[in-house]
Amino acid sequence: MSNSEQSYLQLLKYVLENGTKKEDRTGTGTISTFGYQMRFDLNEGFPLITTKRVPFRLIASELIWFIQGDTNIRYLLQHNNNIWNEWAFKRWVESAAYTGPDMTNFGLRSQSDAAFQSAYEEQMELFKQRILNDELFAAEYGELGDVYGKQWRQWKTSQGESIDQLKDVIDTIKRNPDSRRLIVSAWNPEDVPGMALPPCHTMFQFYVTNGKLSCQLYQRSADIFLGIPFNIASYALLTHMVAHECGLEAGEFIHTLGDAHIYTNHMDQIKIQLSREPKPLPQLKINPDKKSIFDFDVADLAIDHYEPHPTIKAPVAV
Repeated sequence: MSNSEQSYLQLLKYVLENGTKKEDRTGTGTISTFGYQMRFDLNEGFPLITTKRVPFRLIASELIWFIQGDTNIRYLLQHNNNIWNEWAFKRWVESAAYTGPDMTNFGLRSQSDAAFQSAYEEQMELFKQRILNDELFAAEYGELGDVYGKQWRQWKTSQGESIDQLKDVIDTIKRNPDSRRLIVSAWNPEDVPGMALPPCHTMFQFYVTNGKLSCQLYQRSADIFLGIPFNIASYALLTHMVAHECGLEAGEFIHTLGDAHIYTNHMDQIKIQLSREPKPLPQLKINPDKKSIFDFDVADLAIDHYEPHPTIKAPVAV
């Protein structure tokens, strides 16, 4: 077992054994602990969890979406990426413009009511097609507010200007790699009320030593079963991409969690995952012809030798 996979499985076990029952915004209920840290040596292999299949293409397209400064799900849907749909869909079905069946509490009801599930799937498919094919509808209902991409690339200042945090940090790494200010923040208190989902991964910091680039992420809210495997892979990928542009090797990814929680309706899935034996980690391949992370497309990123256990499905709490 790699130390990377072991770090994640230890987190699952720790929260199961030490977590406290808490209510949450979604009404699902969690077992939660506060404050936890994992470390991933990126030289061991790419930390894509193997005890269940984690879709790398979804991670890559979402990260590129962030890097481009995009906040509309249309780009994601064009890449067959549905991981942000529920938050945009919720805005539509709660709007005055929506005239379909009642979707109240759709995140919970769709799990247990077969008729409701069918209606939900039909309305979601309609929503997706309208986002893809109707630019005006996409502009109105595909928009998630000033979420990650906007804060990374166009942070609004009190003077009405904008700061490209990600570009500035990359430029600083090249110019002054010993800087202690290599920070990008997604948590903008003024913009939080207008976001479909306030940033869970709130800020990250780079660190350069001995020709290697490391990254530490602070994540205020961590859905351990569904979200954390994505977050680990996403920020590991970002670290590799920035290192690639800056002529450095990838070092460590350090993942610091605030409220680390397991949803109560994920317990059976976690038991299945913990019963599985981890497999060797895959290797990341980056197109050497692309020099800037702002020029990357999904096709420029790939993984080799990924042979995980099967997918374990679980409901998303919205």
